[in-house]
Amino acid sequence: AGDERSGADTAALQQRVIADASSASLVRVMLACAVFWLLLASAFGLISSIKLHQPDWLSDAMWLTFGVTRTLHLNAVAYGWAPMACLGCAIWMLPRLLKTPLQGAGYAMFGCAVWNLGLIAGLIGIANGYNNGLEWLEIPRPLAALLVVGAVFIGMPLLATLQQRKAEHLYVSVWYIGAAMLWMPVLLITAQLPIHHGIEQASANWWFGHNVLGLFYTPLSLAAIYYLLPKVIGRPVENYNLSLIGFWGLAFFYGQVGGHHLIGGPLPNWLIHLSIVQSMMMIIPVAAFSINQHRTMSGHFGMLRHSPTLRFIVLGGMMYTLSSVQGSFEALRSINTITHFTHFTVAHAHLGLYGFVTLVMFGAIYFIMPRVTGREWPYPKLIAAHFWLVAGGFALYFVSLTLAGVLQGLAMLDASRPFIDSVRVTQPGLIGRSIGGGLMTLGHLLFAGHFAALLLQLGPQRQQAALLRPFAVAKSV
Repeated sequence: AGDERSGADTAALQQRVIADASSASLVRVMLACAVFWLLLASAFGLISSIKLHQPDWLSDAMWLTFGVTRTLHLNAVAYGWAPMACLGCAIWMLPRLLKTPLQGAGYAMFGCAVWNLGLIAGLIGIANGYNNGLEWLEIPRPLAALLVVGAVFIGMPLLATLQQRKAEHLYVSVWYIGAAMLWMPVLLITAQLPIHHGIEQASANWWFGHNVLGLFYTPLSLAAIYYLLPKVIGRPVENYNLSLIGFWGLAFFYGQVGGHHLIGGPLPNWLIHLSIVQSMMMIIPVAAFSINQHRTMSGHFGMLRHSPTLRFIVLGGMMYTLSSVQGSFEALRSINTITHFTHFTVAHAHLGLYGFVTLVMFGAIYFIMPRVTGREWPYPKLIAAHFWLVAGGFALYFVSLTLAGVLQGLAMLDASRPFIDSVRVTQPGLIGRSIGGGLMTLGHLLFAGHFAALLLQLGPQRQQAALLRPFAVAKSV
């Protein structure tokens, strides 16, 4: 029996090696693109943040005004860093999960090139004043079409590999990846159709703006957690049925939550009520995931001291719980009255896209890159520094902006106070946001430099996994 088990383990290892080799080149390219966009987005994000309390800084050129730099930051994150990182991780997981070498990698490489060319052209257009004027949809329509084409070609390997799969059972990560790849082109095409006007356009805008997070970045990030968490700690997910409840709950309840951004606007009451109800119903799939993650980690929390991947993805999973529950209650009219049109909403958006998605992607990249380059990360101390800079910086960012938003909302609701008071009370929070953003950007620079060192085979050659703290007894993570 022992020999049979050993033979099965060897066969499974060889299968993973073949799977990694089939996707390695594509994954390296996509993750390298993601890191580039992360740095660009960080630069424009920090500039935009500083301008909120130093408005005359870098104001000589039109493309460096706040309205442009903030839009460049958003689009570099939303269409650069986040999708390239999420899709790169998904394409690496797919052949492993399906026990089949990746099929049609060339299509995805072409799609990656088209996507990035479309994004470069779109950002250049935005910097020169060409803008749709809709948040999350600023890229001009002809250039946004390139993103749709790129997404379709990137998704082709999913269908081809599924068709050739050797795995009989489809693990929940495959469900999330498949759904995200189906939803993304539908979201982009529907939102960009030139048929939305007036109030309908605002409704479609926030339908897209919320769903691109909940039905694209979120399922791909959850797929990474469901795959990597059991891999690192060496035990299966605690309850597979809970993972399916989380999947179907997300699919059924998330589609209309974007309407809570339009509470108070001239939209049909039923649409607003539906959005509020669905926002609260999202507590069900979030609770299913959170319980599953905690019970799976039970007895293994000590490994957070050692594994970089585990530290990032567990914290990211916790931020998913926090951001989702916060979003559900933010949809209630009693809370929305205070937080609407304030910096609180900005803090909440970053809790989802940075605290959850970005931290999970950092953890995934730390796990994936050694397996597609054949080298371990050369400098473990840089990983630890990266973690504390981004975690500490984001904590300062989020708390400062949340408090500033609450104070801003209360000041605007007080009819006895002049409007300028609602601006003055935010200044300490905005300075805290910039300091936190600066720490996060420094962490991104360390991460990018370390990524480049690994990719270019610079630094010491390590024989063992790069751990944050070595185990007392040798153990591979």
